[in-house]
Amino acid sequence: MSLWRYREALPIDAATEIVTLGEGMTPLVPLDTDAPEHLFKLDYLCPTGSYKDRGASVLLTHLKALGVEAVVEDSSGNAGAAIAAYSARAGIRCTIYCPASTSKGKLRQIAAYGAELKLVEGNRMATTEAVKLAAETTCYASHNWHPFFLEGTKTLAYEIVEQLGGHPPTHVICPVGFGSIYLGLYIGFRELQAQGIIDSVPRLLGVQPDVCCPIYNAYVENAASVSRTIQTEKTLAEGITAELPIRGDILLEALRSTNGAFTTVDDSDVKSGIKTLATKGIYVEPTSAVVVKAYKKFQQANIIQTGDLTVSILTGIGLKASK
Repeated sequence: MSLWRYREALPIDAATEIVTLGEGMTPLVPLDTDAPEHLFKLDYLCPTGSYKDRGASVLLTHLKALGVEAVVEDSSGNAGAAIAAYSARAGIRCTIYCPASTSKGKLRQIAAYGAELKLVEGNRMATTEAVKLAAETTCYASHNWHPFFLEGTKTLAYEIVEQLGGHPPTHVICPVGFGSIYLGLYIGFRELQAQGIIDSVPRLLGVQPDVCCPIYNAYVENAASVSRTIQTEKTLAEGITAELPIRGDILLEALRSTNGAFTTVDDSDVKSGIKTLATKGIYVEPTSAVVVKAYKKFQQANIIQTGDLTVSILTGIGLKASK
């Protein structure tokens, strides 16, 4: 079983050969058996170790069908690994641009798939700027820009509802950088509602690192748009450092139309989250662990109330953070 069980809801022609490694249909489990109201979606169990495989599978299927022979992508690690892996599967040449500070485990993984790796000094924004020149002459398989990537991540919503017996949770918590999970969930749940499969869309709750939190700032300031927030220092949650998300307006639309909320965490919160999950047999990279403290913060703010069913998305496996 994979996300392609929802093929009829994906913008891929029925005759198209799909590019797949069996991604999707990941477990949905409680952290504690005595707290069944908080479930974790173990999406780090996708083939390359992150949820990004969802978007990569749909996107590379689309690009292969168009006859694309080479792609470029910029990434802080996980998306680069996913695009590299699915490009290899599709027989498409691939070049990945990453910050020089990216975890060595992620860089080794990208290179192992046969992708050409280009390291960029500076922060995540510098990497995005560096790939733009290459994208002038080579197809840009961007997990941030390309709408077909979101068509893959929306299947998270489909799976959650299917695994909950056709019912949506009250809340879904996810890490947010450029927002491909948050927007995918928004698209997926809204489609399910439009089809009459669910009556309501869950409240979408986002988490950002306190050193780079433009969407959180727009949320607390009730701003009309997302403004660039300069990253002040390094963070363990390297996968969600986006100074200016490119779909800021849609992210705010998703936030407000679902009566959602945002919070921030610091590195001590991240370390605590990693430990909490590991003691229950769940090993995730730091970016994933932000949801643990966020859940408690949303409880303290009375956003999550007693008895509310909440699903937290775990995005990347801990092995990716190895040095």
